[in-house]
Amino acid sequence: MIASGGSDVAPAWYAAGVQYASPLVEGILVQRYKRFFADVEVAAGRGRRQVVTAHCANPGSMRTCAEPGGRVWLLPAPGAKRKLPWTWELAETGGALVCVNTARGNQLVAEALAAGAIAELRGYDEIRREVTVGDSRIDFGLERAGERCFVEVKTATMDAGGGTTAFPDAVTSRGARHVDELAALRRDGHRAVLLFCVARADAARVRPAAEIDPTYAQALRRAAAEGVEVLAYVCDIDTAGLRVARRIEVVL
Repeated sequence: MIASGGSDVAPAWYAAGVQYASPLVEGILVQRYKRFFADVEVAAGRGRRQVVTAHCANPGSMRTCAEPGGRVWLLPAPGAKRKLPWTWELAETGGALVCVNTARGNQLVAEALAAGAIAELRGYDEIRREVTVGDSRIDFGLERAGERCFVEVKTATMDAGGGTTAFPDAVTSRGARHVDELAALRRDGHRAVLLFCVARADAARVRPAAEIDPTYAQALRRAAAEGVEVLAYVCDIDTAGLRVARRIEVVL
């Protein structure tokens, strides 16, 4: 089942993105552990190397994105009042760059919505973040002339082969709950959208990872059948930042 597809390229005047606050530092991944930590070997000057510990802003398994010995890029935060002065931002897998910092997905979508870079979501007068719905929150609430649209963003990074990216890379009861909430909003007469921000530069399509979380996949298919729109946009990624590139196919 194909929920949506196309290869519409966002016009240049709608380009929107997130730039890194300072140049990224290249390194070699030693290990990722305890979910939120990664040891990375980086240059220390005069031909020396050192291992630093970086914050890993990714709650998933990072399957296909965290192979020891792989090239990675860290964002330094010298002088910042934080426990770890590095954040792991990018990884290279199969020759393609992947943004492993899942917080970037919502930041990028916020910029893209404000700039009109997502064609299907243009024309709204008000854009709000973290909208309370029931006992949880939906990432974005859009409004125009009495119409309300709710948008939940999921950042997809797992390589499923053949240009396909899959989500999730770990069981996510929270993700399934969000999908069910979107379906309920649609039944109440609102527009509801599940937007995959595909943070792999080599992605041609995205699908639910039923082999990892069948409950999530079933919830997404059920929601789509009830009228929830399922969209996906792939990112252009380099060491300067991220940009919304184009819409890609969602295969349910």
